[in-house]
Amino acid sequence: MISAVYSVKGMTCSHCVKAVQEELSALPGVVAVSVDLVPDAVSSVRIDSGAALDRAAVAGAIEEAGYEIVAG
Repeated sequence: MISAVYSVKGMTCSHCVKAVQEELSALPGVVAVSVDLVPDAVSSVRIDSGAALDRAAVAGAIEEAGYEIVAG
């Protein structure tokens, strides 16, 4: 199992969390997605997968949900 944590900005509520979880869960190999929501700031998104995920694919899924990965 491989885990990766991404910093995501723009999430403010549980609906935001659900949207991000749904988009990321659709990526091949993703086993679990958890979010540490920090409203109006930078939240942490942890993805557990069976293999390493392409950062561009993760960023694309997060952008599809309406949010953005930030450095950090």
